[in-house]
Amino acid sequence: MTTKKPTVAVYKFSSCDGCQLSILNMEDDLLDLADAIDIAYFLEATRAQKPGPYDIAIVEGSITTPHEIERIKEVRATAKTVVALGTCATAGGIQALRNFANADEFARVVYGHPEYLQYLETATPLSEHIPVDLELWGCPVNKAQVIEVIVALLNNRLPNLPPYSVCLECKRRGTICILVDKGIPCIGPATQAGCGAICPTIGRGCYGCFGPSRDVNPGAMATMLRQLERYPGETARLFRGISGYAPTFRTIVDDLLPANEEA
Repeated sequence: MTTKKPTVAVYKFSSCDGCQLSILNMEDDLLDLADAIDIAYFLEATRAQKPGPYDIAIVEGSITTPHEIERIKEVRATAKTVVALGTCATAGGIQALRNFANADEFARVVYGHPEYLQYLETATPLSEHIPVDLELWGCPVNKAQVIEVIVALLNNRLPNLPPYSVCLECKRRGTICILVDKGIPCIGPATQAGCGAICPTIGRGCYGCFGPSRDVNPGAMATMLRQLERYPGETARLFRGISGYAPTFRTIVDDLLPANEEA
């Protein structure tokens, strides 16, 4: 007697494909997972497609066009569980920078014929359009966390993801705090762990790819960083980056804007 494997579909919306590539980079682990799941739809990996409905939909990218609004509703309707994969899907990603400016002006500057474009004024996370069952942050995501999420779903339990900030990853790597030791602005204390503290380890400040940590104190963080600014508005620009549309980071910048209107 054979047991039917859970079906998994991987979708791409507006993004750079980096999170899908993180799945492909799982390599041997992906082969092991293939014994436990049926990858029914994953255009980045194969043209073979199996019809839905699917047990798990893994969705990369943010919603930036009218067509994508309709598509994500279709995905939701055909999947038991929807996982938002990466910072674009969970917070709008780098595309969400236009949410703080005029999208039409950006289009005129970048494209020769913007009249042919169909886009929304804002780039938004999946959760603003459909119910999402689980969010996995990262730009790109950590492949070990992707495996943990899939294994957890297969075993009907919550995934075991780090509840701490990038600071703990620095300590585990033996990286001396660049914020304290060198006075380099870094939002690692406010950022969810998952990247392995890549930037602080090479002497750069963290700029929040994995989104806000759970216990961040926005006011205290902003006050400390503003004392280290190397140019006016640096703190606001740090928070208004890849994860800048995340509510916690938006709140920090909103509080700073009166003093940093150009951020």
